[in-house]
Amino acid sequence: MIQVRLKELLEARGKSRYWLAQETGIQFNTLTRIGRAESSNRIELRVLDAICRALQCQPGDLLIFVDEPEPAATRAGKGTRKAK
Repeated sequence: MIQVRLKELLEARGKSRYWLAQETGIQFNTLTRIGRAESSNRIELRVLDAICRALQCQPGDLLIFVDEPEPAATRAGKGTRKAK
């Protein structure tokens, strides 16, 4: 699973989402959704670029992969297709 570390990066730099919105021109609500990983599973590259520029970080500082076991229902469906 990918986790968004926006809140942690802002706290470490002593900045707020409001500051980031003003600095980047990204809507505050968009930053809130990104920080909570709500509404969609995507972040536009231009938004990611603007956040990284403002916070002087790399995308890997903002997005991290956390390995979690797959639910049993997902595993059960894998490999069930028969070759033609």
